[in-house]
Amino acid sequence: MTATVNPTDPRLMGRSVHRIAFAPEAIALRVAELGREITAAYPEGDLLMLGLLKGSFIFLADLARAVQRPAQLDFIVASSYGSGTVSSGTVRLLYDPETPLKDKHILLVEDIVDSGRTLQCLVDLLQARKPRSLEICALLHKRIATELTHDARFVGFDAPNEFLVGYGLDHAEQFRHLPYIASLA
Repeated sequence: MTATVNPTDPRLMGRSVHRIAFAPEAIALRVAELGREITAAYPEGDLLMLGLLKGSFIFLADLARAVQRPAQLDFIVASSYGSGTVSSGTVRLLYDPETPLKDKHILLVEDIVDSGRTLQCLVDLLQARKPRSLEICALLHKRIATELTHDARFVGFDAPNEFLVGYGLDHAEQFRHLPYIASLA
C-alpha cells in the first residue's frame, strides 16, 4: 500500500521522502495478523521474543501486544559494520540477552532482512545455546539475502529494494519515529 507524503510533515526534519511504502494502517493490520500467526504456531512452551536492536524495537512492542499467549521479551545488539557502511561479515555482540535461551522457543524479531549476513551469524550463535526452536520474524524482507540459510518463518511485507526509513528503521539515527515506512529520496 502506498500513500502520499506531506512534504511539510515536521517529523521529516526538512528532508524529503520519495514515497510512503507502507502506511500506518497497513502496518497495524499486518502486525495483528502476524500476532495471530505466531500465537497459533506456539501453543505451548516458553516463548522468548528476542528483538534485534535498534531497528526492531517499535515492531517488537506492537508485535508483543498482538501475540495472545505468554511470552518473555529480551533484546540482542549486534554489530557487523564497525565504522564502515558495508558489513564486515564478522558479528560482535554488543548486548547479549540476559534471559537463558536453553529449551525455549526463540523468536528472533528483526526489522528488515537485507543481505542476511548478520542474521545468519546470530542464528548460528543462538542455535549453539540449545533452544527448543529458533525462528525469525521480520517486518520487511527484501528477498535478496544470499547468505541466509535459515530464512524468516514470519514476514510482514516483501520490501522493495530501496532504502527504507520509519517505524524503527533509520538513516544515521534519524526517522525511526515515523509511523509509516518510507523510501528515502
